[in-house]
Amino acid sequence: MLVRVKEVMDALIQEFKSGTIPDAVAYAMFPIPNIPSASWSLLNRLMMFFSGTEDARGYKQWQKVNRYVKKGAKSFDILVPVFRKVINDDKVDEEVIVLKGFCCGCVFRIEDTDGEPLDYQTLQLPQFPLIDKAATLRVSVHPTAGNIAYNGYYDPTRKVIALATPEEKTFFHELCHAVDHKLKGELKRGQDPLQEIIAEISAQALCRIVGKDGRKHFGNSYRYIESYAKELSISPYSAILQVISQVDAILKYLLLDRQVKNI
Repeated sequence: MLVRVKEVMDALIQEFKSGTIPDAVAYAMFPIPNIPSASWSLLNRLMMFFSGTEDARGYKQWQKVNRYVKKGAKSFDILVPVFRKVINDDKVDEEVIVLKGFCCGCVFRIEDTDGEPLDYQTLQLPQFPLIDKAATLRVSVHPTAGNIAYNGYYDPTRKVIALATPEEKTFFHELCHAVDHKLKGELKRGQDPLQEIIAEISAQALCRIVGKDGRKHFGNSYRYIESYAKELSISPYSAILQVISQVDAILKYLLLDRQVKNI
């Protein structure tokens, strides 16, 4: 095995040992559409995730979209299949293409490039209420293309809130995940039902307290909570009672030093 290929595989094995693979797979399964990495293998998208980015491309690929790699930027490796034409054993006059192995290709993160904005970066996020709290938590907030699986997410490993919508409730939901992470020290992997219920109730409350109008989201929020309560085999009412103290802690963290309006 080539040294660089072995290094890539060793890095993945280390991530398995550290327990970060489940979250990584969840994100990697739904890449930003219409970019080169959307057609990569899951393994390569995992490597991209562990390198701290949602978009990575080769040097010339960045040039094609009028972006340029910053001086001194370091690349990371992905695995590239190597195919060869060989003579078909059954038909001597016919060639077939077979996989002979893998080599490594160098790609650079979008964070290590400058130039023209990409299509998915044109989403303008509003100045959300409480966005200063994200900065206090050292969590960055940035737009993303999103897809059929999500309108936003909070990545506790990279401390990033990525939003594919300007809706404040989506921001509040992800911000509450970040606060939950801060208060507990860690979050459970994946879409944990109780964590999702906590974030949704907290977000709905914030929409009504400091937001514009949370009522337009109430039906969706109830169905969201109901679906996760069903996974726990309890009613939405029981689920809310089970997490209300944690919701209270999140709201106090965000609002204790802030004047709020009546609900």
